[in-house]
Amino acid sequence: MNKPRLNETSPAQVLGHPLFAGASAEVSALLLRDAAILHRPDGEVLFREGADAIEYLYVLAGGVEVLRHTRDQQDRVFHIFSPGQILAEAAMFMSHGRYPMQARARGNTVVLCLKRQGLLDACRFWPELSMRMLVRLSDRVYHRVNEVEWFSDSTAAQRLADYLLRHADPQHGGRVHLLLTQRQLALHLGVRAETLSRLLADWVERGAISGARRDWAILNPTFLGTLAQSVRRNF
Repeated sequence: MNKPRLNETSPAQVLGHPLFAGASAEVSALLLRDAAILHRPDGEVLFREGADAIEYLYVLAGGVEVLRHTRDQQDRVFHIFSPGQILAEAAMFMSHGRYPMQARARGNTVVLCLKRQGLLDACRFWPELSMRMLVRLSDRVYHRVNEVEWFSDSTAAQRLADYLLRHADPQHGGRVHLLLTQRQLALHLGVRAETLSRLLADWVERGAISGARRDWAILNPTFLGTLAQSVRRNF
C-alpha cells in the first residue's frame, strides 16, 4: 500500500491519547517508528479478518467500522470507531497473530497506521504502558461478559430501548441518528429484522418515539428507561 508520510500534527494527536499520555521521547519514537498515514474512501477495507495483524490504527478523520460477515453474508457490525480512537491494538498481542475482524472505512477516512513491533517494544521499554494495556483489555473482557449476560437475559424490546437511550443526543431533543441500517442494527442486537421493525412501529404508535429509517427522536424516555433499567447492571 502507498502510504504518505506523517505530517506535523498526527504524531501529537496519537501521543495525546490516554494510552500513551506521558510517554518519553524514547517511547514515543518506538510507537511512531515506521508509522504512516492511510487515506481510504467510504466502504474500502482497511484490513481483513484472518490477515496478519501487523498494524493497529488511530482514526484521524472519518470513521472505521469493525465487522464480521454472517453465514448468509450480512454485515454484523460490532463497533464504529471515530476520530481520536484506537482500534486493533488488542490484536497485536494475540497468539495467532491475525485480525479477528474486518475493518472498513465509513466516509472518507484517514487513519494513522502504527506498527505491532513498535508497540511491543514500547511495552517492554516502558512497563507503565503494559499496565495501561492490561487495564484496557481487562475492561473490555468485563464489558463482553456483561454483554453476554445482557443478551441471554434481556428481551428484544429491552435491548432496543437501551440502544436508543445510549445513542440519544440530549442536547438535540433526544434525537438518535442510527449509524447502522435497521438490518445491521437487528444483527447487532441479536433480533430478527422483522421484530425490530415491529417494535419501532409499535413505539411510534404509543408516542414513545417518532421518526423513520435512521433518524429518530425519543418522546417518552421514561417508557424506554423502564424497559432498559430492569436488566441493566449497576456497574
